[in-house]
Amino acid sequence: MARQQPPPWVHAAFLLFFLSLGGAIEIPMDLTQPPTITKQSVKDHIVDPRDNILIECEAKGNPAPSFHWTRNSRFFNIAKDPRVSMRRRSGTLVIDFRSGGRPEEYEGEYQCFARNKFGTALSNRIRLQVSKSPLWPKENLDPVVVQEGAPLTLQCNPPPGLPSPVIFWMSSSMEPITQDKRVSQGHNGDLYFSNVMLQDMQTDYSCNARFHFTHTIQQKNPFTLKVLTNHPYNDSSLRNHPDMYSARGVAERTPSFMYPQGTSSSQMVLRGMDLLLECIASGVPTPDIAWYKKGGDLPSDKAKFENFNKALRITNVSEEDSGEYFCLASNKMGSIRHTISVRVKAAPYWLDEPKNLILAPGEDGRLVCRANGNPKPTVQWMVNGEPLQSAPPNPNREVAGDTIIFRDTQISSRAVYQCNTSNEHGYLLANAFVSVLDVPPRMLSPRNQFIRVILYNRTRLDCPFFGSPIPTLRWFKNGQGSNLDGGNYHVYENGSLEIKMIRKEDQGIYTCVATNILGKAENQVRLEVKDPTRIYRMPEDQVAKRGTTVQLECRVKHDPSLKLTVSWLKDDEPLYIGNRMKKEDDSLTIFGVAERDQGSYTCVASTELDQDLAKAYLTVLGRPDRPRDLELTDLAERSVRLTWIPGDDNNSPITDYVIQFEEDQFQPGVWHDHSKFPGSVNSAILQLSPYVNYQFRVIAVNEVGSSHPSLPSERYRTSGAPPESNPSDVKGEGTRKNNMEITWTPMNATSAFGPNLRYIVKWRRRETRETWNNVTVWGSRYVVGQTPVYVPYEIRVQAENDFGKAPEPDTVIGYSGEDYPRAAPTEVKIRVLNSTAISLQWNRVYSDTVQGQLREYRAYYWRESSLLKNLWVSQKRQQASFPGDRPRGVVSRLFPYSNYKLEMVVVNGRGDGPRSETKEFTTPEGVPSAPRRFRVRQPNLETINLEWDHPEHPNGILIGYTLKYVAFNGTKVGKQMVENFSPNQTKFSMQRADPVSRYRFTLSARTQVGSGEAVTEESPAPPNEAYTNNQADIATQGWFIGLMCAIALLVLILLIVCFIKRSRGGKYPVREKKDVPLGPEDPKEEDGSFDYSDEDNKPLQGSQTSLDGTIKQQESDDSLVDYGEGGEGQFNEDGSFIGQYTVKKDKEETEGNESSEATSPVNAIYSLA
Repeated sequence: MARQQPPPWVHAAFLLFFLSLGGAIEIPMDLTQPPTITKQSVKDHIVDPRDNILIECEAKGNPAPSFHWTRNSRFFNIAKDPRVSMRRRSGTLVIDFRSGGRPEEYEGEYQCFARNKFGTALSNRIRLQVSKSPLWPKENLDPVVVQEGAPLTLQCNPPPGLPSPVIFWMSSSMEPITQDKRVSQGHNGDLYFSNVMLQDMQTDYSCNARFHFTHTIQQKNPFTLKVLTNHPYNDSSLRNHPDMYSARGVAERTPSFMYPQGTSSSQMVLRGMDLLLECIASGVPTPDIAWYKKGGDLPSDKAKFENFNKALRITNVSEEDSGEYFCLASNKMGSIRHTISVRVKAAPYWLDEPKNLILAPGEDGRLVCRANGNPKPTVQWMVNGEPLQSAPPNPNREVAGDTIIFRDTQISSRAVYQCNTSNEHGYLLANAFVSVLDVPPRMLSPRNQFIRVILYNRTRLDCPFFGSPIPTLRWFKNGQGSNLDGGNYHVYENGSLEIKMIRKEDQGIYTCVATNILGKAENQVRLEVKDPTRIYRMPEDQVAKRGTTVQLECRVKHDPSLKLTVSWLKDDEPLYIGNRMKKEDDSLTIFGVAERDQGSYTCVASTELDQDLAKAYLTVLGRPDRPRDLELTDLAERSVRLTWIPGDDNNSPITDYVIQFEEDQFQPGVWHDHSKFPGSVNSAILQLSPYVNYQFRVIAVNEVGSSHPSLPSERYRTSGAPPESNPSDVKGEGTRKNNMEITWTPMNATSAFGPNLRYIVKWRRRETRETWNNVTVWGSRYVVGQTPVYVPYEIRVQAENDFGKAPEPDTVIGYSGEDYPRAAPTEVKIRVLNSTAISLQWNRVYSDTVQGQLREYRAYYWRESSLLKNLWVSQKRQQASFPGDRPRGVVSRLFPYSNYKLEMVVVNGRGDGPRSETKEFTTPEGVPSAPRRFRVRQPNLETINLEWDHPEHPNGILIGYTLKYVAFNGTKVGKQMVENFSPNQTKFSMQRADPVSRYRFTLSARTQVGSGEAVTEESPAPPNEAYTNNQADIATQGWFIGLMCAIALLVLILLIVCFIKRSRGGKYPVREKKDVPLGPEDPKEEDGSFDYSDEDNKPLQGSQTSLDGTIKQQESDDSLVDYGEGGEGQFNEDGSFIGQYTVKKDKEETEGNESSEATSPVNAIYSLA
């Protein structure tokens, strides 16, 4: 687990950021200014001959500059060459070869001039070269003859290319040449052999050159080697031999240097470049190379070893890297060393590069051009591209070596000055203009910027400005009068304010004010401080077995106002979340881990302002890879050496190697384990059996599991011999009463020792000592027929092959077949022990009646009936075995209170003998089983009801039930109560003492013997007390009172609306008969009529209007006519609704103008329609 460091580009960005803070102030492009070169090609410009040539030169200025070029220090007239053109609004040259021409004709040194009326700026001198990839000269190479153990150099000598080609060695079949500390390629491209071995002849060697621009590879004709040796066989088993060279008869030699030659040399390198030192040595054994610096240590931060320690590279060389280095080549025969004197020179490099100078009229200033190098560079000043000496004199200008001083500058002093500093290793050219302006301060960035920053970070507030004279810039916070500079604040030349470490109190509004003699300008920046993003629980390094599940945690804290994104990298590349992975906000889970999942996992927690990284490494333990390259050596009659190359252990050390073999005679294609060896070896001597055609394979084993088997070795057959052992597990047993089958375990391929393996089987009766009978058998069994019943035989089985017989075998006793016993046990006596067990005793049978091996006496018994009336019983026969020759036993697990019958037999290997006479016995009463289906119910809070069924097995005459119960509440337990019931009672009710306590009931049945198994149940838990209180107090709840008030108010409103609607009309007839509705045949009577105010909407009699304006037939559930006196409605079960709205049609009331009916809610709604 590690918190990841920011990537290198972050540091580079910070470096550029701080360099930019000190940069010169630039003139806005809307103001007049001399030209400035903004883009140009590199000094050494190499181009591809297949493409058009592009030489870049771009510049800015006001007015926009014009461009012209020189080639080889002479004016280059672009207009005269049709292939050459200049891009619009740019000085970039384009040389087009689509219509023909040779790129080589345009090679040379080019320089670009950008000019406007205020001066001329110059580009670097650009050296244009065309890339070259010449062909390899054809040559016929004779075979290289070399003595084994001698050094060898195969020279490459690639054709000179531009740029230099990349060199690598391969065989003519494009297989790469394996390199190690013995064979390696030097920096010059040659292939060096510290000593040649016989296996080096197995391939040829071809030098290849890859050219960068043309992307072509050219191959040199291959070298072939002929190695002269004292040991002509290429025994690969000697490759790992601890003394390989002496084993092959190669003389050992002290080291000597192949490159560089001699004991000392020198090397020059330019400052800032890489220094590469190389030492390649020959010797037997191959020498080791070590590097040292005289008088000091190697620079650990810049030095690294390459090419198997034969090369030392020091990057970004500086003057302190000069001195003497030496390489030490050593083997067990001795050591030598070579000293390399390193001199560091330097092309010019800037100490103080001239910068643009912006002055107001009458101001003083200076341009400084300071550079260093080795040797010391010279400085040359130019103005507008011409030597300063040939420029018109300027009384306000003074040249003092590397400095030009300007005094009382005027408008006429505007120009572009060039400083050229050079030595024999290179040059530097810089442009710097002098601009004379009168400009009041102005702000160049958008106004009122808003910036969010992370707590404790370093940050920068930009305030780009311009003015001439150069304004003075000051910063203020929240309108305070003190200038911000010093302490935690630093103001740079370009106006940026750096806050070295952001704190919460730094949040606020910052104002920058630029002032010069012509005025002032200001701008504001609002700064908001956010909490940093931090991973507080980082993923941890894990080791997992293949196929398991791994979870990597990544828990993050961040500012809640920022959007958080959590992503994962694997080996620093974005991780693809497949179907085996699950990404959550705070973890990554990998299911079924595989070898490809191994690597580093980085959790990246980022917001739009910052990020935090944490890395963990997942190591996957896998089964080892299969061993390879099996080889058989040291071949002997009864042994062989097997050697193999181990496969990758996949992060779990190999603990064992299992060697298996296969033979093609007895079990072809079947592999058997031969031996096991420790995981530290890769070679083993195997003991072999005669006459086996062996083939071997090797399996590697580690803690995770076993590898796949290796590919099999070549076969090896051993010579034959007589067997050294006889078959095992010889037996003689009868399968019928008149035979004996002789069997044995056949011998395998490793014990046969020769062809045509067979068995000589001998037998004779044991008592008679008759002569041996014998037969030769090819299988693994033989049956002897016509034998007496169960007599002993002596048996021998001897192995034999074409080379001879095995030693005399051991004698084994076998028996012929058995017959059924002839006699049954006699004098069978039964004694009842208890209600479930009896004791048996009998007289044993005579041995000659057994007719075989006595296995056991066996009792067959069955339950004839129960002593309880009307109780069905199963009469299935059961048995009890009494192994051996014994006269007594016990039968248990009987049912109490039952009648049983029993018979006895004697049993041998063939089966049962005759049965004894049947005996009867009776078991006494026992205790009953538990009552069935015991149920506890609680119909209310006061009563508890108990019910049960009779026991499944009464085991006697039931005399009653016993109920024990106790009240409990939590940990409090009351006094136990006992109730006894008659045998026919199966119900019981009791009253609760309180509504809170629960009860525990224990019920058992009884016989005369005692109480049987008990069953226990508990009463249900009472209702929740708080729930009960809520139910009781619902009428006092505020929400209930409010709901009832709302319903009452709604009913009141409906009643008022109903009365108002009815008061608008006249009369309608009221029948004296309360149960007869108004029919359509009734005529209107003037005295008892009701006139509707709207004749068009008058409904038909006998119908009523629905809410949607349609006319419905009256239905019983919403008609007032149906609500007669004493009639039953359809709304409430108790008739309360009907009673409330029942109409009493007294004659006196019906004579009035008002309706005699109270209004129902249903009719009130219809009246609103």
